[in-house]
Amino acid sequence: MDAKTFDKSKLPSRHVTEGPERAPHRSYYYAMGLTEEEIHRPFVGVVSCWNEAAPCNISLMRQAAAAKMGVKEGQGTPREFCTITVTDGIAMGHEGMKSSLVSREVIADSIELTMRGHCYDAMVGIAGCDKSLPGMMMAMVRLNVPSVFLYGGSILPGRYKGRDVTVLDVFEGVGQHSVGNLSDEELHELECVACPSAGSCGGQFTANTMACVSEAIGLALPGSAGAPAPYESRDEYAVASGKAVMRLLSEGIRPRDIVTREALENAATIVAATGGSTNAALHLPAIANEAGIDFDLFAVADIFRKTPYIADLKPGGKYVAKDVFEVGGVPMILKTLLDGGYLHGDCMTVTGKTLAENLESVKFKEDQDVIYPVSNPISRTGGVVGLRGSLAPEGAIVKVAGMKTLQFRGPARCFDSEEAAFAAVENRQYQDGDVIIIRYEGPKGGPGMREMLSTTAALYGQGAGEKVALITDGRFSGGTRGFCIGHVGPEAAVGGPIALIEDGDMISIDAEAGTIDVELTSEELEARRARWQAPENKFQSGALWKYAQQVGPARTGAVTHPGGRAEVECYADI
Repeated sequence: MDAKTFDKSKLPSRHVTEGPERAPHRSYYYAMGLTEEEIHRPFVGVVSCWNEAAPCNISLMRQAAAAKMGVKEGQGTPREFCTITVTDGIAMGHEGMKSSLVSREVIADSIELTMRGHCYDAMVGIAGCDKSLPGMMMAMVRLNVPSVFLYGGSILPGRYKGRDVTVLDVFEGVGQHSVGNLSDEELHELECVACPSAGSCGGQFTANTMACVSEAIGLALPGSAGAPAPYESRDEYAVASGKAVMRLLSEGIRPRDIVTREALENAATIVAATGGSTNAALHLPAIANEAGIDFDLFAVADIFRKTPYIADLKPGGKYVAKDVFEVGGVPMILKTLLDGGYLHGDCMTVTGKTLAENLESVKFKEDQDVIYPVSNPISRTGGVVGLRGSLAPEGAIVKVAGMKTLQFRGPARCFDSEEAAFAAVENRQYQDGDVIIIRYEGPKGGPGMREMLSTTAALYGQGAGEKVALITDGRFSGGTRGFCIGHVGPEAAVGGPIALIEDGDMISIDAEAGTIDVELTSEELEARRARWQAPENKFQSGALWKYAQQVGPARTGAVTHPGGRAEVECYADI
């Protein structure tokens, strides 16, 4: 591609590279070894969340280096930088998890600030851990400069006693250990083999769910979400992503040309079809907010309700991301959904072609049982369901993939923190048939809307995963399975009905009808509300305090700013 294709006078980087008044700025670039020609090319931010916190991120610097090669081949000048992550597998089960969802906002904000501060013209974003995927996509849509997303790839499955395992098996192993079904030696053996390589959690947990979203929504190259992190083909996708962003810059295609209402519906469709993480019901509205598109929990749930569940993936099924890759990857899932009439094929993507055009040559493979045809789905409706009722007037979400029973009724057993609930579960202080309530863990109340994988996995490990229900205004890991309902709104901290429930109140859930109710009269709820007092939050300073002041409800994505609808000037147009 000829560098003359790009007119610097219309790009943000002109503010730091062009004209005599920018001589001091250019001196910094000479100090870093750039040539005069490179300084006058478009500047492309290549951002990753590389760090040594977890295997999800450890291979990302390698892939960023490959993406930079692609940018250079496309006549751009790459400028690499990193952002943070909070790794849920390590933050899980203690106060560290309060930082997880907050990190999504910090990731998006830090990318915005770096891009704005240095006037970069385009962006390649490479992500591994759960919140870094939506965080980077949010930044791309917010900035609206030509952008390509690249997933860092999944971890390889571990092997334990002749079967594939993931980190979820270790979390559930803790529950088995607590009831004497797993010895100290067996638990240690399991933890040593469950995570054998670099890469994000291998099941259809949040990272792989949002990786599928990146292709379905059009921000990632076709097939790029599939290859596991250790595979060298990931570097080839990175180079191709660098080249692709230069084509987008040349052609003037921006993220908001790609992330439309129809593209968001495509994204919700692949979540449901793969039995993906309930966290997508937070992240898709948050991405939509950046574009000024109204797409809340109920819009997501409408798509979930009419989408067939076709990918037999953990935690509800048998397979992991590597298995999907080996039978054709995300393009094969998209192709069967498109052919079945479940996708908008005319949506633009980062290839410069439509989704349908990208999938023209993809053929459905019959000799496999990882991905089912839409004509013969695992179930006729999606693996994730939205709920609404007197307990959750602003909605709630549950993953039903792999569940045998879609109705539950039982007495409430209330806890005001995850720690209190986990201690009760660990000590078997609950009865079969109970509805365990964990509240004051919402976006404001937590603050940070913690995931409850330690508690839900312990229940499963104890053999109670199908015998109790769990309801929270917090979140669940993509690895959670069983009758576990999250995102209940309004949350307890603002006086939602979940704050008013008492031990013994009867709770009725119907995931088929999409309802969740507490069997109390409106008069009784109002009487309790009059007596209710909000507990004081102990986080009165720092990042968690700031987040609690700014964050909105789960229904609209737990976002912290008004988004594209309030925008006066878009960064890409400065």
